[in-house]
Amino acid sequence: MENVVIIGTGCAGLTAAIYTARANLAPVVLTGTMPGGLLTTTSIVENFPGFPDGVDGYELMTRMQQQAERFGAKVKFATVDAADLSGDTVKLTVDGEPLETRTLIIATGAGHRHLGLESEKLLDKKGVTYCATCDGALPMFRNQPLVVVGGGDSACEEATYLTRFASTVYLVHRRDTLRASKIMADRTLAHPKIKPVWDSVVEEVLDVKQDKVTGVRVKNVKTDASSVINCAGLFVAIGHVPNTQLFKGQLAMDENGYLLRKEGSQTNVKGVFVAGDCSDHVYRQAVTAAGMGCAAAIDAERYLASLNR
Repeated sequence: MENVVIIGTGCAGLTAAIYTARANLAPVVLTGTMPGGLLTTTSIVENFPGFPDGVDGYELMTRMQQQAERFGAKVKFATVDAADLSGDTVKLTVDGEPLETRTLIIATGAGHRHLGLESEKLLDKKGVTYCATCDGALPMFRNQPLVVVGGGDSACEEATYLTRFASTVYLVHRRDTLRASKIMADRTLAHPKIKPVWDSVVEEVLDVKQDKVTGVRVKNVKTDASSVINCAGLFVAIGHVPNTQLFKGQLAMDENGYLLRKEGSQTNVKGVFVAGDCSDHVYRQAVTAAGMGCAAAIDAERYLASLNR
């Protein structure tokens, strides 16, 4: 029987691990399919306190894990297959093996949102990608025109990063202004390699018959006119979907799948707490996720103390 199990190793999960480990609760931290979370796909993090020159996303998460392990957290590269939250304790199935815990901190984060096109699905990893820092330097994309879809900070960061490799980066957005923060939007639009394609959506990814991306067909939402942008790659950056499917029907969620918090980080099930992007659709920042991880750890510690009174 464990005292604390934490699912997720992003900022929220690892901060919770640091706090519960320092409280001598020996937390077990399960990485899931993306150790370190989405931040590991970010080239440079400029807004995390304490790093005036910025820090590589992967390096930041590695440091957090080392800090948690220093205090006794046990990080396991494993995935949760099932969860039973109906009893006095939480029963998990982890890579086919049972794991029981008195408290559970869910910090599963969010995954990339897809366009929902059949051609997008068929050309996934054949020129369609969701991570510029992961794939942008591949030979297939070098010195080629590329397309980024989205209008937020993530899309701007993807587009800017890709200018290192692409001949031209087309930024396709359904509105006529970017949703990104002003500093990010200004920096993006000022780059000579980035060409905005306003008021437009991607209708189809070309070319499934060639089994590789050769372009995208876009439609102007104001005129309904369609056109083709020739490109070697499509980078989709249109937001995220919370990784909460495992708890559907057991934990309270909103219509988009984000876990709902009651008092503090407490969910509707006693002993189960939540932190980070799987519960936050407003801020979605590394520093707010870390703060929520801290809160969840303190709430779990106090809950465990109440059981021993």
